[in-house]
Amino acid sequence: MTDAAEMEAVFEALLFASPDPQPEEKLLEVFPEQDRERAMEALQAVLDRYRPDDTGGSPDRGIVLDRAGGGYRLVTRSDLHPYLRRFFEVAGRSRLSTAAVETLAIVAYRQPVTSPEIQELRGRNSSGVLKTLLERRLIRISGRKEVVGSPFLYATTRDFLLHFGLRSLSELPPLEEFEETFLAAAEEEPTQAAIALAPVEPDDG
Repeated sequence: MTDAAEMEAVFEALLFASPDPQPEEKLLEVFPEQDRERAMEALQAVLDRYRPDDTGGSPDRGIVLDRAGGGYRLVTRSDLHPYLRRFFEVAGRSRLSTAAVETLAIVAYRQPVTSPEIQELRGRNSSGVLKTLLERRLIRISGRKEVVGSPFLYATTRDFLLHFGLRSLSELPPLEEFEETFLAAAEEEPTQAAIALAPVEPDDG
């Protein structure tokens, strides 16, 4: 029988490792039916431990609970994002080519999106850039589109949010601010070609 401390550790790990918000029912399913009551108490303890205060954070934790899309996840405290951004800049991880930033923007604002759709928007082949972004864990394959050829669908990751100091995709700037906010971190000067993105509202995630 799993004790309460171990259950809490399991829920912490699940909430931290999951890229998307997880509903309570799904989290509780990792334990047998006979342990569900104890598991619910353990989950509630974890939720209470990381629940942010009225200011959106907790003074003694860098990770807080975020509720979105009918589920829960653990995210970095929003007031600490400048430090995260500085850390990744110092570590050299924020240096991306203009092509990579352009492709990343299309994925962020249009996700889930396929490689042919990205190519159409950019006007050039993006397969090499997609491979680089996958290797750097800034994007992930989220499934296949149900069309002829069943192309992969791409979406952003938790590392993408950390990389740009965002708590969620809802904090993405308006497209008119894109160049100033994101291309400032690129290795190259911004290209003259505009990114053909319609002003769609990004999904939270």
